[in-house]
Amino acid sequence: MEIPVQRVLAEELRTQWKKLWRDRFDDKLRAEGIADKDYPSLFVEKGTVVLATRKFKMLDLKEILQLHGIDDPSRFVSPSPNTGGWGKFIRTAITSRKPSERVRRARQYENEQKRPQQLKKGGRGWLHQS
Repeated sequence: MEIPVQRVLAEELRTQWKKLWRDRFDDKLRAEGIADKDYPSLFVEKGTVVLATRKFKMLDLKEILQLHGIDDPSRFVSPSPNTGGWGKFIRTAITSRKPSERVRRARQYENEQKRPQQLKKGGRGWLHQS
């Protein structure tokens, strides 16, 4: 397959994937998410459990892309949050390790000590004693 054809196929599968997760039926009694339609390109039939809390193998978009013959599906799918994701990659690889300007300003103010204010009534407090 050519790369533009793969890209179009991957985008179609991603739109169906999003639709599957958006339109699923949530069974609150059994704590399951159930597909409400057939999605033949995702290999999901109506009534298939797509989300559950126990003894369940989660659907994986990368596996579906591989079954459709797409080379290197990680180009079309963002990484799992369990492995890090884009945010972690940006924090660890792209941004500099120098503290930001906001942190530097906060450190300047930490060093200044607050002077106590003048006490009211000469330190006797608010009560009027005679």
